[in-house]
Order: sequence, then structure tokens, then C-alpha cells
Amino acid sequence: MNLEGLRVMGIDPGLTRCGLSVVQAGRGRAIIPVSVGVVRTPSGHELTERLLRLSKAAQEWMDDYNPDVVAIERVFERGNVSTVIQTAHAVGVLMLAAAERNVPVYSYTPSEVKKAISGNGRADKKQMTAMITRILGLSEAPKPADAADALALAVCHCWRAPALARTQQQGAWPSS
Repeated sequence: MNLEGLRVMGIDPGLTRCGLSVVQAGRGRAIIPVSVGVVRTPSGHELTERLLRLSKAAQEWMDDYNPDVVAIERVFERGNVSTVIQTAHAVGVLMLAAAERNVPVYSYTPSEVKKAISGNGRADKKQMTAMITRILGLSEAPKPADAADALALAVCHCWRAPALARTQQQGAWPSS
């Protein structure tokens, strides 16, 4: 299945730092980087203000880059309930921004992304950053790690999209 030209927005959600990226699928497994960045919200500000800032940033990116799909990291238990809850709030407003534009959203666990990018579901941040830099042919590694993670999510979806599209054609679209 050829999905050349598919534009994917990758989001590494976080309340303090949220990685955003946009890539475009090329021929085969080639991926063209379009943009990458990080939205920061001050930890001393009210939660509602921080969530609004994240939402507005995501909306601006979607309006500027017009992605066909969003790939976002699935919230998982990290041991700190407070962190999980804050990340879940961020995920909610980011998914809403996509839903308001009728942009489909797919969620991937960190281990799914690591496996897709490096072949190792337990790859560390350094290995993931090196792999994403190489895959995208970047002259330097994206920084901070949230930016590299957002790119990895987008690339992961590009590589999984053909199988997902085949599943959709067979009438059994997986829930995301």
C-alpha cells in the first residue's frame, strides 16, 4: 500500500515540555522531516493556563502544517501518579485539538515506538535520538529529547500506516 505524501504530526505529550513534529511519508520507508519543536509551559502557572497553551500550540501546528493524522504517545503508568494525571490532561487537550479538525489520532506506547525505530523495545533515549537522526538524515540530533520523541512517533506511524490501511480496507479498523 502506497501512502506516499501522508503527513503525520507526532506529539510527545507533556505538561512542562511537549514535543511536536511533522513528517511526510516518501517512497517506501523514506520519511521527509517537515518541522520539529517543543512547547513549554511554566510549572508555576495554573493547570488550566498550561493546558490552554498546549492546546493553542497544537492547533497552530495543525493549521500551519495540515497533518493527515496525529500520532501521540499513549499514557502509561510511570510510577508517579501525579505525573501520569498531568500527562493525561495534556493528552486530552491535544487529542481534542485534532478531533476539532477531524484529524484521526493514533496512540503508541513508548515500547512500540522504540521497537519500530530501533528494533529494540527497550532502547534508551540516546539510542533513539541517534536512530531518528539517521533515519531522517538530519545534520544534528534534535534537542531536547521531547523533540526527538515526537519525530519518532511520527516515523513510527508512517511505517505502520500501510498495515493499518490494509486493516481498514478489510473492515476491522483497530481502536487507537
